[in-house]
Amino acid sequence: MIPVDVFPGQLVAVFGLGRSGLTAARALAAGGARPVLWDENPAARAQAMAEGFDVTDLSEADWSGFAALVLSPGVPLTHPAPHWTVEKARAVGVEVIGDVELFARAVAAAPEHKRPRVVAITGTNGKSTTTALIGHMLARAGRDAQVGGNIGIGVLGLKPMHGGAVYVLELSSYQLDLTSSLKPDVAIVLNITPDHLDRHGDMDGYAAAKRRVLLNQGKGDTAVIGVDDDWGQRICTEITAANRRTIWPISARKGIGRGVYVLQGRLYDATDGRVTEMADLTAARSLPGRHNWQNAAAAYSAARALGVTAQEAIDGLMSFPGLAHRMETIGTLDGVRFVNDSKATNIDAARQAMSAYPRFRWIAGGRPKTGIACLGDLFGSVAKAYLIGEATEDFARTLEGKVLFERSGTVEAAVRSAFDDAVRSGEPDPIVLFSPACASFDQFSDFEARGDAFRAAVHALALQPQAGDRL
Repeated sequence: MIPVDVFPGQLVAVFGLGRSGLTAARALAAGGARPVLWDENPAARAQAMAEGFDVTDLSEADWSGFAALVLSPGVPLTHPAPHWTVEKARAVGVEVIGDVELFARAVAAAPEHKRPRVVAITGTNGKSTTTALIGHMLARAGRDAQVGGNIGIGVLGLKPMHGGAVYVLELSSYQLDLTSSLKPDVAIVLNITPDHLDRHGDMDGYAAAKRRVLLNQGKGDTAVIGVDDDWGQRICTEITAANRRTIWPISARKGIGRGVYVLQGRLYDATDGRVTEMADLTAARSLPGRHNWQNAAAAYSAARALGVTAQEAIDGLMSFPGLAHRMETIGTLDGVRFVNDSKATNIDAARQAMSAYPRFRWIAGGRPKTGIACLGDLFGSVAKAYLIGEATEDFARTLEGKVLFERSGTVEAAVRSAFDDAVRSGEPDPIVLFSPACASFDQFSDFEARGDAFRAAVHALALQPQAGDRL
């Protein structure tokens, strides 16, 4: 745990006692603050009380006595309306921050010899893979890489700071909205496409939250910016004009005059004025598809900015084992390959996975954020679609007359049908792709639980007597 000693002896309100909130309370207490906790979930309050924290109904508290409100990133800050805790805090001038801001202040307050380096990764898609990939590359190169934030361990739950450490942090737009002083040595904006607009109001608000990761960078820092979408191009142009840091554009679609890019699966480094081919990423089995090539370009850029040699960086890329629920191959049964991309909670993420395969059987659905008509250019690659969850009828209307489909309802039924159809089809090397293009909350607690259900359904097939090959 990282103690936060920036509020010694002061009362600090903490609302939302999930993973980040309770860890923040522990870090504040370890640093001498007096956290006052509340959550609308009785079980969460019970856990906090069992740890000896002051659990007080903040709706009845005197807010003028608080030095700050530490808000869970899952709680609305501005849209669709500020949470009541936010309104109470602002009414008396209490600042509203999150656990990443506490981390940023702890870093700034640390003596220089104990101050770690920080890599902060954001973007609509690819954050988790890129974060884990950078951590893997650094660790393989012999660095002390601490990986967390919006992936794995909450940022304040990581090991205490020391001068040789590198903290590699995945940051969501929700977390960045609550962060004002983070100054990463390397900041990465992978891509910006529509997502979470209900929480940010519109694309301008969403993009503004993402670019906060660049807010405090200056001379000596590095910004890695994906330029394959209009928002990324705009941000890159704007921060280049400011000329305050080293800027490495990245692309997985086109050659660029400087930076790092991938063309036809080959990684090129053009950061020193020369174009040098560095690696054939088609040989990196855990990084399939153009979107993963963008992730690889970003991770390579970050590692090089941190002093990792080119060969060490490439070795890290090629040895990366991949992440669960991100185009994860579960196994092959009777020649049918099953790919778990449960992390595809929006249309753009599904597009990236679908673009990686020339032909596949597609399991899709859940709680829709948008329709799937914009994926129409990929429908020709879909052998058949198997629809699940709340999106079933909406997706069925879009696919009618364009793609063969069935209403499977559940993940388990979809897996069974897709497998049976693939075996009967006799097509070579069939693929069943679970890339829902939807949120998971209609049937599951999160995308991990959804992906685990897919994995369990695939393994259940392997246990049946008629199954040939085993996973």
